[in-house]
Amino acid sequence: MNQAVVVIGMGEIGSVIARGLLKTGHPIYPISRDMNLAEEAQHLTDPAAVIVAVGENDLHPVLSQMPLQWQMHLVLIQNELLPRDWQRYKFPTPTIISIWFEKKKGQDVKVVVPSPLFGTQAQRLSNALEALDIPAQIIDNEAEMTTELVRKNYYILTSNIAGLKTAGTVGELWKNHQTFAKAVIADIHRLQEHLIGGTLDNDALTKAMLIAFEGDLSHGCKGRSAPARLERALDIANNANIQVTTLQNIANEYL
Repeated sequence: MNQAVVVIGMGEIGSVIARGLLKTGHPIYPISRDMNLAEEAQHLTDPAAVIVAVGENDLHPVLSQMPLQWQMHLVLIQNELLPRDWQRYKFPTPTIISIWFEKKKGQDVKVVVPSPLFGTQAQRLSNALEALDIPAQIIDNEAEMTTELVRKNYYILTSNIAGLKTAGTVGELWKNHQTFAKAVIADIHRLQEHLIGGTLDNDALTKAMLIAFEGDLSHGCKGRSAPARLERALDIANNANIQVTTLQNIANEYL
């Protein structure tokens, strides 16, 4: 039998990945938010992987408690994820997945584009996703994976934050409100450059985001997390003294 895989956070996405791992022969050791990580690590000292599938707000509370014996096996799949999120803990570079499929309660998985993966666990996770007919793409280097994470941030933040004003779908956003969407993207671009500590190609990232838009033109813009995403973006901007006029105007009107 293959080694067990720890899954911290058994929501919709964590459950999908767990199902794929089961299909490829890995027992699953689920961890809920009321379980103590240090105690659980004593029972399973050498898992094949430790998948952190909690929401954005729960990521750092989980990582700050990560047992030493699990740190070599980490897999992170959160939205809004960037290298600074794991680098602050001095972990070995974890395996990263940028999730490009949607799973809602009572619905089948909907794929937008292939999900990129990078790291030592990439092949294992790619096999698990492909067992569920979810396409994946293994990325060769960390810099390229960082670009993929920023691409996903462009998609999520642009659609969610712009959607506070426009509502509708991503297809409608780009067709009917393109000038406004580009103003939102410009603010997001400045924040992402600050967060990675480097220069980004806005045109290339916008084109990559639009490929994802085209993968599901009917995807709704305004998710339930949109207000929280805007508030986080404004906190980052305020702390870094970055001017984000369009985002602030949206907040003034819709928060």
